[in-house]
Amino acid sequence: MGILCGTMAINIAHELGHRQRKFDQFLAKALLMTSLYMHFFIEHNRGHHKNVATPNDPATARKNESIYVFVVRCIVSAYRSAWRLENERLARNNKSKFSFDNAMIQYGLVQLLFLIGIYAVFGSLALICFISAAILGFILLECIEYIEHYGLSREELKPGIYCSVQNKHSWNCNKMLGRLMLFELPLHPAHHKNSSIKYQALQSTDDAPEMPLGYPGMILLALIPPLWFRKINPLLAN
Repeated sequence: MGILCGTMAINIAHELGHRQRKFDQFLAKALLMTSLYMHFFIEHNRGHHKNVATPNDPATARKNESIYVFVVRCIVSAYRSAWRLENERLARNNKSKFSFDNAMIQYGLVQLLFLIGIYAVFGSLALICFISAAILGFILLECIEYIEHYGLSREELKPGIYCSVQNKHSWNCNKMLGRLMLFELPLHPAHHKNSSIKYQALQSTDDAPEMPLGYPGMILLALIPPLWFRKINPLLAN
């Protein structure tokens, strides 16, 4: 169930979160709730896509950073970033960050009520199983984010100002099975080039670093950092 949360629920939520229709975005948040990761809606859309491949992006793995260090760092930093982004939005609109207009407060309450509902209807064992699946779901998400941008960085033109996002700032993975199962997520450079394009229209690109394995193989390789560094680091220089 945790694997389904990470590969299906969060992945589809990611796609729907980029749509403009409010109902699509509502569905995205509902799916993220199944992994207790609703803040991803804020951080991914307003943070990650702006800061990808820079030190300001929690979801970009640094060169020689192990997947274990990255997952912990990203979980904590992404949550903090979502709070910061939402507080900045409220400040621009002259609203208090402690008001119910704060989406992070809304998400926290919704997720808490959801957990209470599970416990009330199904009991403590079901609650433990749900939380376990949710944790596995968002850990799997972060493992995927690790391989999508590992070691890639945008040129800093001047302090705090970086070049525009290009295909070379995401790893491409043109493996048909993974593309079908993950709604074209492996064509990640094309998604970052234009996040408004629906997954059906994404195309593989030749001017991006290519993963030597599919997503499952890359994650398994990343779980053994010395092998990962030996295999992937040389490709960063190409």
